[in-house]
Amino acid sequence: MEVFRLSRAIHGRTLSGTGASKQGGRWNSTGTEIIYTSANRSLAMTEVVVHFAIGSLPDGFMMMTIQVPDTISIKEIDIRTLPAAWNQFPPLKTTQSIGDLFIREGKTCLLRVPSAVTTGDFNYLMNPVHPDFKKINISGYDPFPFDRRLFKE
Repeated sequence: MEVFRLSRAIHGRTLSGTGASKQGGRWNSTGTEIIYTSANRSLAMTEVVVHFAIGSLPDGFMMMTIQVPDTISIKEIDIRTLPAAWNQFPPLKTTQSIGDLFIREGKTCLLRVPSAVTTGDFNYLMNPVHPDFKKINISGYDPFPFDRRLFKE
């Protein structure tokens, strides 16, 4: 399986949950290392774009293509089991605790979660301390220029 991650080039060609642990996110609280990836490139872009102001064209982004072997264990979160406002901003403690538990328990390497931005799409969270994580490889690392039309005022 291929998954994708869009990040600034200054963060390099590594998969680390350090950035997510500094601020927390929808699926992790501050202090929990987790890696956010997406099922496709357009979702990876959308998940990043929602954090930018209209009119600001970001630069210096790279798209990682990540190879996940078919043998890697994946747990799936059913959207029907989430609270009604699970996709609100700022994130709920409920969704953060789901990701925290996923990391703490260490039963699977990946957690498939619904996208809060694009209904019907999915993100894959990675547990960087799971024993199978070392089998996951970055197979592509390419410049990602944003289309200027996304940032018109």
